[in-house]
Amino acid sequence: MASLGATVDRTPQGPVLGAAAASCPSPAPVPGLGGAEEEDDAEQQAEIHLCVLWNSGYLSMAYYDTSDYTIHFMPDTPDHENLKLLQRVLDEINPQSVVTSAKQDENMTQFLEKLASQEHREPKRPEIIFLPNVDFGLEISKQRLLSGNYSFIPDSMTTTEKILFLSSIIPFDCLLTVRWVLGDKSTSTPVFGLSLERFEYLEGCSSSWVEEGLGLNWKTITSAFPSWALRNLCCRAHLVSIDQDTYSVLQIFKSESHPSVYKVASGLKEGLSLFGILNRCRCKWGEKLLRLWFTRPTQDLGELNSRLDVIQFFLLPQNLDMAQTLHRLLGHIKNVPLILKRMKLSHTKVSDWQILYKTVYSALGLRDACRSLPQSIQLFRDIAQEFSDDLHHIARLIGKVVDFEGSLAANHFTVLPNIDPEVDEKKRRLMGLSSFLTEVAWKELDNLDSRIPSCSVIYIPLIGFLLSIPRLPFMVEASDFEIEGLDFMFLLEGKLHYRSARTKELDGLLGDLHCDIRDQETLLMHQLQCQVLARAAVLTRVLDLASRLDVLLALASAARDYGYSRPHYSPQLLGVRIQNGRHPLMELCARTFVPNSAECGRDKGRVKVITGPNSSGKSIYLKQVGLITFMALVGSFVPAEEAEIGAVDAIFTRIHSCESVSLGLSTFIIDLNQVAKAVNNATEQSLVLIDEFGKGTNTVDGLALLAAVLRHWLALGPTCPHIFVTTNFLSLIQLKLLPQGPLLQYLTMETCEDGNDLVFFYQVCEGVANASHASHTAAQARLPDKLIARGKEVSDLIRNGKPIKPVKELLKEKQMENCQTLVDKFLKLDLEDPNLDLDIFMSQEVLPAATTIL
Repeated sequence: MASLGATVDRTPQGPVLGAAAASCPSPAPVPGLGGAEEEDDAEQQAEIHLCVLWNSGYLSMAYYDTSDYTIHFMPDTPDHENLKLLQRVLDEINPQSVVTSAKQDENMTQFLEKLASQEHREPKRPEIIFLPNVDFGLEISKQRLLSGNYSFIPDSMTTTEKILFLSSIIPFDCLLTVRWVLGDKSTSTPVFGLSLERFEYLEGCSSSWVEEGLGLNWKTITSAFPSWALRNLCCRAHLVSIDQDTYSVLQIFKSESHPSVYKVASGLKEGLSLFGILNRCRCKWGEKLLRLWFTRPTQDLGELNSRLDVIQFFLLPQNLDMAQTLHRLLGHIKNVPLILKRMKLSHTKVSDWQILYKTVYSALGLRDACRSLPQSIQLFRDIAQEFSDDLHHIARLIGKVVDFEGSLAANHFTVLPNIDPEVDEKKRRLMGLSSFLTEVAWKELDNLDSRIPSCSVIYIPLIGFLLSIPRLPFMVEASDFEIEGLDFMFLLEGKLHYRSARTKELDGLLGDLHCDIRDQETLLMHQLQCQVLARAAVLTRVLDLASRLDVLLALASAARDYGYSRPHYSPQLLGVRIQNGRHPLMELCARTFVPNSAECGRDKGRVKVITGPNSSGKSIYLKQVGLITFMALVGSFVPAEEAEIGAVDAIFTRIHSCESVSLGLSTFIIDLNQVAKAVNNATEQSLVLIDEFGKGTNTVDGLALLAAVLRHWLALGPTCPHIFVTTNFLSLIQLKLLPQGPLLQYLTMETCEDGNDLVFFYQVCEGVANASHASHTAAQARLPDKLIARGKEVSDLIRNGKPIKPVKELLKEKQMENCQTLVDKFLKLDLEDPNLDLDIFMSQEVLPAATTIL
């Protein structure tokens, strides 16, 4: 039990002063942040839970994001029967769960079954939760909305006024939108498609903030600090469609298990991926925004060029020091929504005040730095203008009020001196209490029995002042504890505690100082919280703009280190034009990397058929084109000397098969599904990358399917997508299975034969390969020379239309084996066996064996 007091005894040494209690604040030599441990931003893993309804060709969705405690909703929106829009949203937000009605039509049922079976989905497939259809009833959902307790709606509003107010937030004419509002019957709080028993929800959610230019328009519809927040989700037409298979095969994201046994619980980490090498963000929210940009590539040229302008500015050598300064300040931008939520719930920790203090002062540093930068760049102008003096007011208040060192020592919120005279006076009394209690203890000892060697007068919070004496040997029974003039309280650790007339007088004179101080400091903290919450809007705006600046500084840093250049956009160009492009991941792993150019559209053809030997770099070239195009569509510099990107609305791939036993699908079926997606959805603005399609089945059938798919696209003429196809089916060219024309161009990987060796130049050029050189690749894989020679011999025979004969050495060896088998059978015969029939033996054993030998 923590206490403050003084002890005296009858020995010549004099009084022994008791140590100050932990409740007594220790003086801090210098108020500040040095040495304080910062709390981790992510107390728990952020989760997203999605609720979806589909009916009569219309889709409505809402999801709850635990990272910033907001709800995003999309009003009733038309969607195709294959639910393309729903698939896009799932790809972007990767929810942990999908909540829907148990009553569904066949399209939604099939979609959810397929979603639940996607074991290869990263980071993992969501849990599908079916709730009774009655929970999605229209009238009951309306009533739940109207009966909700909303902090931003005055209690004086009538039902009609509340309907009018809520109709400005939620479109009541969208029936599906209203139906996804489920409620908690005990609190009448709308929980928006989320089962209260499964998740933690909306109390204390922070106010929303506006995300701009991310491919989705989040419209903030809240008051100053509501108990829950809504964001209207409106999908824009300029998003570029990319499915999960494409993200996987291009290694845009790649999750790996953490190698450290101490971090197994933290789940997955980012492996070698495009996101991994470009993610140099200093704050958590910057990393989150970068991932958001990667999941939402856009055709909005204004947004893309605004991102590139900032990157280009920081790539100038004279701006390197400024970039490093801003990067350092961004490292102090922390989880503001979580802190605001705790403030709303009055759960603020000491570390929260430290983090907020650093965040606000760092934001002021960002503002001052951006005011010295060119205001022609929109981001710098926004930071300079929107980081208002409210930030300075918040920082000044926190710095003036909060005693960081004292708070750390006491493990609770304490204020600095000269903030509240009453608190200062009580603290002075508390600090001077030890010497005063020493005098009181001497007086108490004079009045005690001479057999008692010492006593203490102590102060215990919530209990008050007590007289404490050691337990003497004769004090055995409870009756022995009674002392005249003292009220026995309790026995603790060999000490008897009493109330005396003096201690009672002290209680009346001084009261419970500790609790009084705590109560008054808590009141001051509440007042400080109200001041901060009143200016919460500027804090959330800080998070928006700081995270955007963090992302662009990270992309600029990567562009500087890896030698990237600025892409250019041409809406008139249907296709891509890349000069000396490089694979952003492969160039980091290989000792040398050979750049290659690519041009699709205009007079260069829309369909590129690429042939070449195995291991000559065809697949790398294909992925390189896809990655450079993707990087340009998220507003990043690209690994190329020059890149011009036209109007691209989607990227489709058939490069690698994600196989799974649980899917029950063969490799070839998975390949067909990927190609079918491209055939059914690709437009004249789509980029299609196909690698070795048709190799999973019979050679003739695979060749025929590949030719049929390419002929289908070539027949589209000017509306044909931009297609890059690699293949080892040389018969596709030799048999002239594709119609010649300006849309088709043949490319190959340049090689040179040096005797028996094959030299790879890894350079793309016009032309057609004359052989796949599989034997050379087999030799590199260290197959036995005998097998390689035989394989080459059979290949030549097939190519020349000649019959394949057995190898003579192998034939002779087989004959000897058959002869030895026949001899063994003769030797095992028992000629004295009466049941032996030699005629049967000759017909069943000898003659077949002899025929084989001959």
